[in-house]
Amino acid sequence: MVDSLKRPDVEELRPGIKRPAQDTILTPRFYTTDFEEMAQMDISANEDELRAILEEFRVDYNRHHFVRTEEFKQSWDHIDGETRQLFVEFLERSCTAEFSGFLLYKELSRKLKNRSPVLAECFELMSRDEARHAGFLNKAMGDFGLQLDLGFLTESKSYTFFKPKFIFYATYLSEKIGYWRYITIYRHLEAHPEHRLYPIFRFFENWCQDENRHGDFFDAIMKAQPSILDDWKARLWSRFFLLSVFATMYLNDIQRSGFYASLGLDARDYDIHVIRKTNETAGRVFPLILNVDHPKFFELMDESAAENLKVSAISRSEAPKLVKTLKKVPHILKIGVNMVRLYLMKPIDTATLEGSVR
Repeated sequence: MVDSLKRPDVEELRPGIKRPAQDTILTPRFYTTDFEEMAQMDISANEDELRAILEEFRVDYNRHHFVRTEEFKQSWDHIDGETRQLFVEFLERSCTAEFSGFLLYKELSRKLKNRSPVLAECFELMSRDEARHAGFLNKAMGDFGLQLDLGFLTESKSYTFFKPKFIFYATYLSEKIGYWRYITIYRHLEAHPEHRLYPIFRFFENWCQDENRHGDFFDAIMKAQPSILDDWKARLWSRFFLLSVFATMYLNDIQRSGFYASLGLDARDYDIHVIRKTNETAGRVFPLILNVDHPKFFELMDESAAENLKVSAISRSEAPKLVKTLKKVPHILKIGVNMVRLYLMKPIDTATLEGSVR
């Protein structure tokens, strides 16, 4: 049953089809890459591990998992107001991110099919997983009277070009942080089922295992290309992508803390836990990780999140566009300065970590 409650300010392409959220620096991005460079990669240094991962993808552990149960077949009118708005935003952002992965992986599988069969099949099977995730999330949005037109999304979104090694950094972290986000919510709601707002959260345990396997695949690719991890540039880029992913999540989640509160979670505590776990996980492959235990690390994150809330408040105001832009500048500059300070904070060399597997 699709209920009809909608926020009056939601823009629709046509009845029931939501106009995609406007692109900002914090929204999920669509990527493209240098397919020829990707096709020429030599994976022989770690081909055995990649073939083992391929076998796991072929097993398709979740082929029967993403099936909507009877629990979905009810009205969700009782989820209303700000909670409803934030929940629909959560579903839309998640659907967009998963669909972005589908498009990238599908195109890579097509471009590599006759050049690198192992990588091509891995990308094809990962695109299968991402398509399931995106479709499941879009159907969930339908329970709230809105869905995304994924075909329109494909054509209307701007695409960011990343060289292959940057695709590996970004997607590895995206998949691993996705794992820790999903499993943390799942475990919390298993312990506190009274906060399970909607049945989609029952699916998060198996769901996050897809994310984890995808992350392992990108881990294996980077290990097959030692130059991606072993030079001085890798040390700089590791810090950059870790900080980018962590800061994007932190600013987004603090801005939407009401959503996490509806699940019985404190957004800040949740993000700190996810950041610590993802940072630790990244230490298995990256030459450097961030010192998230530095006393200034989350202090600067909090300052940045507070400035981002001010930027959002200005965006919602009735002031003329130019006035809003000018008002945002000092807050955006403050965030930028804080990001530089975080980037320059002395990182942790993973080669020195006890039990390091690198």
